[in-house]
Amino acid sequence: MRKVIMWNMVTLDGFFEGAKQWEIDWHDYVWGEELEQFADEQTESIGALLFGRVTYEGMASYWTAAKGKTADFMNNIPKIVFSRTLQKAEWKNSRLVKENAVREVAKLKQDSGKDLYIFGSADLSSTLMQQGLIDEYRLGLTPVILGRGNPLFKASPQRMKLKLLEARPLKSGCVILRYQAA
Repeated sequence: MRKVIMWNMVTLDGFFEGAKQWEIDWHDYVWGEELEQFADEQTESIGALLFGRVTYEGMASYWTAAKGKTADFMNNIPKIVFSRTLQKAEWKNSRLVKENAVREVAKLKQDSGKDLYIFGSADLSSTLMQQGLIDEYRLGLTPVILGRGNPLFKASPQRMKLKLLEARPLKSGCVILRYQAA
């Protein structure tokens, strides 16, 4: 059985992007050799990426024009985009799911293979969280306070207690946090 792992950079005040879509320049504050190594380590266990429409479109726009090892990985890994409004998914190795993300992700988890990762996609993550489909939360806690932006964790009717699996401080000030539902 595969796990669903959410990986996101997040500010101290809980935002994964600023007030504007793709306002993520603050990632540069902590990007460096250690975070790059962590990202490379994660790629070893990724079987597919799960995206909501907004993140998918932004990632496709960026990575299809990029070069290098990470670009090659992003362009070749299987990608599943969940959207009711997107007409087609044209980024290499992408598949569009227009109906019932919860049912599709539950089915994907039953397959054998490497784990499923969510990058960005806070709305999709919120939907999957409410159904107990995210197995692990990986956060790159970044020492910056934006003051406003798009929160990673959306309002929810239920409280969720998490268990810390790892806290790894980096020289840049970023702390990699790994949690699972308690």
